[in-house]
Amino acid sequence: MEEQIKSVFALQQQHKFGLRKTDAKTRIGKLRQLKQALENAEEEIFAALKNDLRKSRFETAVTELFFTYAEINHAIKKLRSWMKPKSAGRTMSNLFASNKIYYEPKGVCLIIAPWNYPLQLIMSPLISAIAAGNCVVLKPSELSGAMADVISKLISDNFDPKEIACFEGDVDVSTELLKLPFDHIFFTGSTAIGKVVMEAAAKNLASVTLELGGKSPAIVDETCDLQKAAEKIAWGKLVNAGQTCIAPDYVLIKENKLADFEMHYKAAVQKMFFSEAEINKNDYAKIINPKQFHRLNKLIEEALHDGAVLAFGGKSDEQDLTITPTLLISVAEGSAIMQEEIFGPILPVITYKNLQEAIDFVNRKEKPLALYIFSDNKQNQNKIITETSAGGTCVNDVLVHIGNPNLPFGGVNNSGIGSCHGIFGFKTFSHERSVVFQSNWGLTKMIYPPYEKKMSLLKWLKKLM
Repeated sequence: MEEQIKSVFALQQQHKFGLRKTDAKTRIGKLRQLKQALENAEEEIFAALKNDLRKSRFETAVTELFFTYAEINHAIKKLRSWMKPKSAGRTMSNLFASNKIYYEPKGVCLIIAPWNYPLQLIMSPLISAIAAGNCVVLKPSELSGAMADVISKLISDNFDPKEIACFEGDVDVSTELLKLPFDHIFFTGSTAIGKVVMEAAAKNLASVTLELGGKSPAIVDETCDLQKAAEKIAWGKLVNAGQTCIAPDYVLIKENKLADFEMHYKAAVQKMFFSEAEINKNDYAKIINPKQFHRLNKLIEEALHDGAVLAFGGKSDEQDLTITPTLLISVAEGSAIMQEEIFGPILPVITYKNLQEAIDFVNRKEKPLALYIFSDNKQNQNKIITETSAGGTCVNDVLVHIGNPNLPFGGVNNSGIGSCHGIFGFKTFSHERSVVFQSNWGLTKMIYPPYEKKMSLLKWLKKLM
């Protein structure tokens, strides 16, 4: 595998110089080729995600396939305008010059994808990389092995490895890939592994995009429609059985609204994911593997030991890796479940006396990938947005910001570096190159030496700055 990786990398290093010269028409053709390949493989994709995560056909279509198709369509529609050099303003040093910003491909890029949305989270950056004119090496997660097989076959059947290649395998494959001097690395996964990726990239001074995660809070005040808020939080928390990087990780709610929220949340969960008092496994995904299953059960056990109250849920079935939707109240801030990203169908609820107390709670933790605000009070909305920091924010909804390619998606500090989707993804995989076309009337000669007779010029230049 090591020699194969090096061989493909060498091929892509040679090919990137020709690929950088491709025009919009050629790149759009490749995007259409990718979309057609995905459409041809739809049944295999549905089957793979059913195998890996027990995803329903509908959930797979909406969160994986249709999301990807929308990204491709958006890129096809906008690519010509993205690729055009952009005019920039002038200064005294180039008063008569033409100033442009050119978007050139970074070169050979590595995309390392996670297991939770194994199609969407490898295809989205791939779309941007193709649009920007790069060669790409893909590394899908071995934990979603059925989907990794589908992706590998799809790529090998439709693209030359000197342009796009896919390597399956475990951490040893990732380690070999990270030794190579890629021009850009795009990683989606945990914060801990993100640090490893960034350290490896630093050895080759490769630029990185890190899509990580963290504890994304939902702040609920007393002015919102609590039933709607509970329903939206329940959907955002439990889609893919909570294995979503921007799922609401915990709820902060005014203490006098706790009982009502508990009632509405339970009703929403039962409506969406239960049938005849049993969890509907046709609509409700499973936990990816036994390791994660046991980790999540341990978080529940430790939270209860630390004084949390089980409002409902908490049942689990190791045979089919199912943990029912679980609501915990009176959770201790120091409990393990409030220290690490949950990444499962468990929702802790913390009460607050006043809004500032909720804001301070959020700010004591690392900056989250997402923050959700449920409030009909504009002043409260603005106060939370102004006094907190997060990768992205939704007011009176959850998750939906990721579906708009006109918005940048990404984290901040511990929850990520850089952004993706739409033009933001195109720029991530491009170098913004400054180009000055100087005219015959350039003024820079005025500041050439000798300087002895030009000291008076400094006062004039200072006034023009």
